[in-house]
Amino acid sequence: MFNRFRRWLAPDLAIDLGSASTRVAVEGRGLVLDEPSVVALRRGSRQILGRGAAVGKLARQMLGRTPDSITAVRPIRDGEIADFELCEAMLRHFIQKSLGTTRPRLRPRVVIAVPGDVTSVARRAVFNSVERAGAGQVYLVRKAVAAGIGAGLAIAEPMATMVCDIGGGTTEIAVFSLTETIASRSLRVAGDDMDAAICACLRQQLGLRIGEQTAEQLKLEIGSAAPLDVELSAEVRGQDVVSGVPRKAVVTSQQVRQALATPLATIVDGLRSALEDCTAEMLGDLVDNGLVLSGGGALLRQLDVYLSGQLNVPVRVADQPRRTVARGTAICIEHLAEWRDSLDGGE
Repeated sequence: MFNRFRRWLAPDLAIDLGSASTRVAVEGRGLVLDEPSVVALRRGSRQILGRGAAVGKLARQMLGRTPDSITAVRPIRDGEIADFELCEAMLRHFIQKSLGTTRPRLRPRVVIAVPGDVTSVARRAVFNSVERAGAGQVYLVRKAVAAGIGAGLAIAEPMATMVCDIGGGTTEIAVFSLTETIASRSLRVAGDDMDAAICACLRQQLGLRIGEQTAEQLKLEIGSAAPLDVELSAEVRGQDVVSGVPRKAVVTSQQVRQALATPLATIVDGLRSALEDCTAEMLGDLVDNGLVLSGGGALLRQLDVYLSGQLNVPVRVADQPRRTVARGTAICIEHLAEWRDSLDGGE
């Protein structure tokens, strides 16, 4: 009865604050918002366009296409807040949009997912930004923990389970047993670095300059971590490096795979490093339970095959991997009493 009364006063929120996207779930309603973490400003000012509404999807459409008077900014970089003021404005917009026309009578409690190696300074910045954006009590959950919960791993059981969440700015790796994190790694190599690697490769091999959004589209359309049965190709448009004029070029899946080799090798090194912290018994569990992939990076073709070959453990992709962290964060807020000990409440 009390929980229903409190939900009527102010439904609790779960937020996956990512470098590429921010997702918000409302208690009792599930995921209600999934938008890019982008804000559009008038150049030379802190004024958000559209009377503060040029946030998320609308702002992302402006990336790489804005005139000189407009700039599109990503306030989250490498999993941390790079611009506090814009992050607060973005969160305020997303929170208000998630709650809809319902004006809460209390400030909502919020559980927000953050990278595993967040510093004390960055931790405090998250608390302050979320509180100023309209939250009441704020709890932090590590993204790897949220990914494990969202993927349905038996992290409370006396056996080892492992998750790897490849987001836009960070890759979060963790091994769990009895709700404890046995080993963890937080890498500043993830989807954004893959996109940058594709841009650099096409510039070097084809003399073609493309934007990050085009690179991301190539990664999703023809990219792969391991060779394909039938290799793919796609036509891409960009700017000729020498002449500066627009032109087209055909890009193959082999070229994209070559570009992704370095960031993928860094992720493999991180996974191997985490496995080195495990006991022989835990490694035996992982041979049976395997590794679960989540995050947008998990959608890369053949990534499970590639990682399984590198680590010698079975690998599977979580259901709806982009939303795994948000799903786990939502479970934490729905069952706050049960998961409170695993959260950072900022005391």
